[in-house]
Formats: sequence, C-alpha cells, structure tokens
Amino acid sequence: MHELSICQSLLDQVNNIAVEHHATSVEKIFLQVGPLSGVEPELLQSAFPIARADTIAAEAELVIQQMPIQVRCKTCHAETSVTANRLLCGECGDWKTELLSGDELLLGRVEMLTEQ
Repeated sequence: MHELSICQSLLDQVNNIAVEHHATSVEKIFLQVGPLSGVEPELLQSAFPIARADTIAAEAELVIQQMPIQVRCKTCHAETSVTANRLLCGECGDWKTELLSGDELLLGRVEMLTEQ
C-alpha cells in the first residue's frame, strides 16, 4: 500500500511547515486529491493514523477534498467536467482535450497551534 508512504511524505512536509511557524501541534491537514492521481482517498485515510503516530500531527485530522476531473477542449476551447474513463469535451464531444484538474495530490492547508 503506497498510501502509507504518501502519508509519511505528507507528514514530513507538514512537519517542516510546523517547525517554520513554531507550531506546538498540528490540528488539521487539508489535502486535495484527484481521481487520476493514483491515490485511493479511503486507503489514505486508513493509513494516516499509523503515519501520524509520534509526530507533531499525532492528533491531527486529515481532511480530503476530492477534486473534479476537468478538461479544456483544443477545438472549441470549452472547459468541462468529465469522468475518468471519458476525457471527451462536454460541449462538442471532441477527444482533443487537455487535462486541467483531476490528477492532483496537493497539500491545501495546515491548521496548527503556535507558541504565543
């Protein structure tokens, strides 16, 4: 399960942010995950408690925002939402599209307590 290693990398990044801001603890971690990222949000949620143990985020909540898949048509220039197995333009039906979102795995925000 590569979600555990993803959680560990995420927590390394969160730890660096927490140290930079002199945080005493991390309360919430907001993550944006697209369906084409290769990451299963449910597996990420189940791996998170294991990865966060003995870190500054030991009590943190992982909040996952699932992002839509959106494409821009190279023919009609429309931007539309599509499904993972059908990346066709929602306006004209053309297959010449470029992916705008849906493959991301991004740290969106970290809520933490800091020293006064």
